[in-house]
Amino acid sequence: MHENRGVVAAFIHNFLGESPKWYKLTILGFLVANPVVLMVFGPFVTGWIMIAEFIFTLAAALKCYPLPPGGLLAIEAVLMGLTNTANVYHEVESNFPVLLLLMFMVAGIHFLKSGLLFTFTKIIVTIRSKIVISLVFCFMGAVLSAFLDALTVTAVIIAVAYGFYGIYHKYSSQHGQQHSGSLSDDSAFNEENKKDLVQFRGFLRNLMMHGAVGTALGGALTLVGEPQNLLIGKIMGWDFGTFFKICAPVSVPVFFTGMLTCVLLEVTHIAGYGYKLPANVYSVLKASVEEQNKDLTAGSVTKLFIQAVVAVLLVVALAFHWAEVGLVGLTVIILTSAFNGVTEEHHFGEAFKDAMPFTALLVVFFAIVAVIHDQKLFTPILNMVLSVEGKNQLVAFFLANGALSAISDNVFVATVYITEVRSAFEAGLFNREWYDKLAVAVNMGTNIPSVATPNGQAAFLFLLTSSLAPLIRLSYLEMVKLALPYTVTMVGAGLLATMYLL
Repeated sequence: MHENRGVVAAFIHNFLGESPKWYKLTILGFLVANPVVLMVFGPFVTGWIMIAEFIFTLAAALKCYPLPPGGLLAIEAVLMGLTNTANVYHEVESNFPVLLLLMFMVAGIHFLKSGLLFTFTKIIVTIRSKIVISLVFCFMGAVLSAFLDALTVTAVIIAVAYGFYGIYHKYSSQHGQQHSGSLSDDSAFNEENKKDLVQFRGFLRNLMMHGAVGTALGGALTLVGEPQNLLIGKIMGWDFGTFFKICAPVSVPVFFTGMLTCVLLEVTHIAGYGYKLPANVYSVLKASVEEQNKDLTAGSVTKLFIQAVVAVLLVVALAFHWAEVGLVGLTVIILTSAFNGVTEEHHFGEAFKDAMPFTALLVVFFAIVAVIHDQKLFTPILNMVLSVEGKNQLVAFFLANGALSAISDNVFVATVYITEVRSAFEAGLFNREWYDKLAVAVNMGTNIPSVATPNGQAAFLFLLTSSLAPLIRLSYLEMVKLALPYTVTMVGAGLLATMYLL
């Protein structure tokens, strides 16, 4: 009897490791209840409930990395027949470029990290205005995402913020002495430095959200900005210039609204914005720049030069689409490691450390998308918006795509809706002009309202599940709170533009 109790206790302890007991019981409750719900209410209701359960695992990402609990839900969905392994594989195969991007491009950014940190630390030290710094991060995120991909840009700003945090944490954790301990351990901080650390975390949270929203703003502007843009552009027969021209009545007002919102948030200090860079942190970062300048040798200058050249090649290659994004990332790894003397296997392992967990999580996410597809969970909403007429139909498409993209994969949502719109056009239900306008509503709907939640865009989800998020206390709910003002203003601008300018 005692042995049995010991086994049960060990099982409970080992299940999801150090996660809180309430969290473990919640996940177990989901797993036990789902088959019952399936038998009583059927696959449609169960599918929607499992979407909510998966979102819960994302929302509690700081309690437990979502891969184990989310993976258990995905496996259960397959076992219950809500989807099958062939359809999961099809979803993964359809999104293979995104997975390739994560595996190689994010790792590639790791090899450019020292150069990026050197450059951005100088910018932070030079620009003292928080408003200007915030605008720089938001604008740079937008401009880069208009020609690159949002995940790559997000990987860059994560690497930069992680570097900032590391400089101050390692310095201050032993009262001015360099320290190689864990960045999650604040036990060596004195009270004054702890206060500065809290302020600094808020400062970094603000910059990360400004930059992340910037990627959404820029991504909506151009044909190459987001994967769904390319998908819709291909179906509609739009080239780069045509895409910009047709979408501009909505995308351009939303872009400027986002930039104005960035400034207003830092002026008003609402919704968790307005954190300043503490004077002590500024001093540490400035000292780091001065020390780097003083310690520059021919070898270190050469390494920074190589990284700068490779970074330029990266931008050009992605802007002109010389190759698939993931292959460009692999090229970055090869060139930077070869010419900067990186030859040890563990250095490459370190580079892939951040990318691979999220890659696996994204595959689990695609399993949930397969459930949505197989059970036709979005069909009632689709039929409803198709039944609306006139200008209201554009608004309905914008809002429906936005709402579904906020809880699902925006590429998947765009695929479902643009396919139905094309079928309706080919059936002669409306003319080409209206067809173009509906395509814009679908595209902007999947791009803009999806900033409301971390699972709305892959770049946001990547930020939430990155190693930086727990360090700066960036939880799911915190991201939702910080995104809320942007969501309100950008969706409002998008709706008005769709109604009166499109």
